[in-house]
Formats: sequence, C-alpha cells, structure tokens
Amino acid sequence: MARRRGWGGSPPENDEEAARRIVSAAVDLIARTGAEISIAEVAESLGVIRQTVYRYFPSADSLMRASAIASVSDFLDRLTARVSGIEDPAEAMTEAVVFTLAEVPRTPHLGILLSTTYSNATPDGLTSEEAQTFGMAMIRRFDVDWEHYGYDEASLHELVEYVLRTMQSFFVSPGTPPRTEDELRRYLRRWMGSSIIAQSHPAM
Repeated sequence: MARRRGWGGSPPENDEEAARRIVSAAVDLIARTGAEISIAEVAESLGVIRQTVYRYFPSADSLMRASAIASVSDFLDRLTARVSGIEDPAEAMTEAVVFTLAEVPRTPHLGILLSTTYSNATPDGLTSEEAQTFGMAMIRRFDVDWEHYGYDEASLHELVEYVLRTMQSFFVSPGTPPRTEDELRRYLRRWMGSSIIAQSHPAM
C-alpha cells in the first residue's frame, strides 16, 4: 500500500487508476503552462513523492508522451472535420499534415508528442508506440478506403512511420522562411502524395 500514500487523501483503488490519475495531472499541468513539465511537478500536484510517479512511468518523456496521447482527442475531432469527404489518400494525407503542422504551436500536447527535444528524447521517439498510436488514430479518421488503394495493416503502419518522419522534419526545421500553407500543400502533394499513391493502383 506504500505506493498509494498521499494522493490528496484519496488513494487510487489500483495501479490502473493510479496511472490514469498521474496522466491526468500531467495533462492539466501542460494545459496550464503550455510548456514542458517535470516528474517533480506532477508528483507535487498529486501529493506524492517522485518515486511514486516513477513506479508507473520510468521517465519524464514516457509520461509526457502518454499525456499527449490522452489529450489529443479534441485535435483528432478537428482533424476529422478538416479531411471529411476527402477520399483520395494523397489529398487526405496532405491536408492532414498541413493541418497538424499548423496546430503544433497552438496545441502543447501535440508538440510534445511529435517533438524530439523534450527531456532525454531521441529521434526514435517519433516512431515510439505512442506516436504510432497517434498516427494510426489520424489515418483511421480519413474517409479513405485504404484497402482499395492497396494498403493492408502492415503497410498502413509503414505509411504512418513515413508521415511521422515527414512531419518531424518540418516540425524541427520549417525552413527559412517557412512555407505558407498553400506552398506547403503543393510541396507535400507533389512529393509525399506521389509516394502514397505509388503503393499500388486502385483495385478494380
């Protein structure tokens, strides 16, 4: 029971609830500050010691990424509205990437999810399980018949990895000066879009 002491006088019933409450506290802190936060800040907000948080999340980066995944549902709803009715996979993905890159400065959790600069994160973070989950959640919101265009589950995961890497490059280095949305849309449609539709010809 030692791991559940504190918690503002209301300890969680089990480990699953404890992890959810830690993530929720991190989400609230990020929303208020719009910036990176520490394990110590999350622990203090819950009335527990840092070691308690570390029992569930081995690093600040793992906690931040879990928090990002838990808090991007509103973004995904807005993305769905943006790509609604677009059935062409290249067009849908182009619009999704343009929208996502525009939203990063306005959505701290999204920036943390896609950033490699937080804490001890490495470039491999963008292909982490959390980032892949985010990417798959994105493309499953599209009105695209992926199977019709030759995509199975394995190739969809590869597509997500490719698109995450593409977004990461623009997130880290948007260019000088950065492209406008229309310029970025034309660029992505020409180069990324051609790769997406090259998977195969639509099924007859």
